[in-house]
Amino acid sequence: MRSHVILDPLVTAPLSGPLLAELTALYASNSAFHRLTGDFPDPEDIRPEQVAAALAEERELPGAEILLARSSGRLTGIAVTLAQHPDPADPDPWIGLLMVDARLHGQGHGRRLAALVEDRFRAAGRTAARLAVLANNPRAMAFWTALGYEVLDHREDRGMGRPCTVLRKALTTP
Repeated sequence: MRSHVILDPLVTAPLSGPLLAELTALYASNSAFHRLTGDFPDPEDIRPEQVAAALAEERELPGAEILLARSSGRLTGIAVTLAQHPDPADPDPWIGLLMVDARLHGQGHGRRLAALVEDRFRAAGRTAARLAVLANNPRAMAFWTALGYEVLDHREDRGMGRPCTVLRKALTTP
């Protein structure tokens, strides 16, 4: 039996208390991913203040939305989306981050979270979605291509200059 997954947009209030503890545990569970990204100084010791700062930075981006996935009340994942890429020639919304609690990998949570994000884009009248996968992350590439995302370009990411593959998926009616 599948558990029901709901998405909660993260409000603009400062993060603290139990929610920040949940988010820190989620980020900390994905130390292998953070070793690839270089986003945290010590991926084996991710601190609440680091997670709060990372999410505050995401919130500052125009059109950013942070979505929390919950199943049976438990935080199972997070998605960060952009309504519009900073490049005005790029018309599609972006999935900037999709991360599932590492203890739940391989159980379909990532697929369900991706589908819910795509549904939100469709509901907003969007016809495609894009994302970038770090070149050093073949697991992520396999995940996204299995979901129907197709390679569009190879370039460096805007923030840190890391080599990436840009993928795009047409959002047809399910």
